[in-house]
Amino acid sequence: MPALKDLVLVALTGYGQDSDRERTREAGFDHHLVKPADFDAVLKILETVPSMTA
Repeated sequence: MPALKDLVLVALTGYGQDSDRERTREAGFDHHLVKPADFDAVLKILETVPSMTA
């Protein structure tokens, strides 16, 4: 869907094994964070998201 081309999906889960990370990649997520999420990691992801202002 063209309208969703800039969508960034982040999985926030309690599972952090390599196989869990692979499953989120296969499901189409861009990032995989394990609870409790590191605030710096969240900020780093947010910095990559294009601005919504026109």
